[in-house]
Amino acid sequence: MNATLDKIETLAKKRGIFYISGEIYGGLSGIYEYGHIGARMKRKFENLWRKYFLSLDDNFYEIETSTIMPKNVFIASGHVKNFVDPVVVCKKCGNVERADTIVENVLHESFEGKSLEELTKLIRDHKIRCPKCDGELSEARYFNMMFPLKIGVFNVKDAFLRPETAQGVYINFVREFNLTRKHLPLGLAIVGRAYRNEISPRQLTLRQREFTQAELQIFFDSDKINEHPRWDEVKDYKLIVKSVNGDTTKVACKDMNLPKFYVYHMAKVQQFYLEVLGVPEEKFRLRQLSDEEKAFYNKYHWDVEMYMDSLGKFKEVGGIHYRTDHDLVGHQKVSKVRQEIFFDGKRIVPHVLELSFGVDRNIFGLIDIGYNEEDRFVLKIPKKMASFDVAVFPLVKKLSEKARNVYDILKSDFDAFYDESGSIGRRYARQDEIGTPFCITIDFQTLEDSTVTIRNRDDGSQKRVKIEKIKDEIEKSL
Repeated sequence: MNATLDKIETLAKKRGIFYISGEIYGGLSGIYEYGHIGARMKRKFENLWRKYFLSLDDNFYEIETSTIMPKNVFIASGHVKNFVDPVVVCKKCGNVERADTIVENVLHESFEGKSLEELTKLIRDHKIRCPKCDGELSEARYFNMMFPLKIGVFNVKDAFLRPETAQGVYINFVREFNLTRKHLPLGLAIVGRAYRNEISPRQLTLRQREFTQAELQIFFDSDKINEHPRWDEVKDYKLIVKSVNGDTTKVACKDMNLPKFYVYHMAKVQQFYLEVLGVPEEKFRLRQLSDEEKAFYNKYHWDVEMYMDSLGKFKEVGGIHYRTDHDLVGHQKVSKVRQEIFFDGKRIVPHVLELSFGVDRNIFGLIDIGYNEEDRFVLKIPKKMASFDVAVFPLVKKLSEKARNVYDILKSDFDAFYDESGSIGRRYARQDEIGTPFCITIDFQTLEDSTVTIRNRDDGSQKRVKIEKIKDEIEKSL
């Protein structure tokens, strides 16, 4: 049985994965908390991301920057002027909706990037009304999604909560270039919070006002965009792509008609999803955005998408963006601080390839894909992302001492959980619901031959293994 938004929300609240913020005070729309299970899932995803993407090059590093930044940062980046969404307001009840979304919900196709005039005309032509009270909707107008702040007491300065982590990298690029190897490509990553005043946040953690991004900004010499030292490793690798106005198909990297530096990283992103996370091929694609859809600063823009049963469609969970020198040139102009570097015998302003991922969206997507109710309920999330690698149970409480010994052996190398309450069946079910890959049961036979039962989450199969072989068995499977 497929996942639905209601089922995922019920599971998430029941098992401490996520729930709405400030619930005892009525909740805050578009802001969610991670519980004791969800927080572990999130950290594991973030660490998988770090390990994979920061290992793509020896000159890739992670930094951490402030979430509050001066207004001039976003004047330079273009966010003050361009980081806007189209909205309509109900003339009867005052309800505010994102204009392109409300049209999409009625006509069941994407209208992202359409002008205000086009959206207003669609609303009028199709007689689209307020979804809350059926009132008449206003003409579409723009709304800036950043959260403004005032910093200081008397000498007050304007600032914003960052709407993306990327600008923290750009304003520190020259410093980091000089501190590292003074070499390109240079990758600088941030895993951290960003804030957007979404007009009508919905679909649980898929569209939030406070969320976590994992982004890697790769600075490179634009004269070398059509080369990569490891190109031969991916040139015959087939990407799952949906081009503008085209069907989803597989295309070899060498046939993509895009610069090699860009395509190499497309391949690496796809391999992360298919090989590290284990996303099925039929639920993954790279989708090319049209000129109307793509962000104002991008020359090339392909979204990373996963198919979500709870929505009945593909949903963006990341993006591969060629931002050119837009950001560094903008900061050079506004700050009056040179962003040029001397590299390879010339002075250049590097270009940027951005690999951007919504952590919360990815976790939601993996829960959606892993949601399984066929014979029994099992959350088949990637094993490396499960909150616990293994759970240890005594069959009955009188076996607790032996079970604790096994638990102590495992917890030094794995994220282990111990449980002796309830029937063995209920204990298995609790672990299935949070995606624990293995359950180990200590029974009376354990006292005779030092073997235990290892139960596999995905198919429920069980086998007996010597206690001294448990670690090897789990390690091999993970």
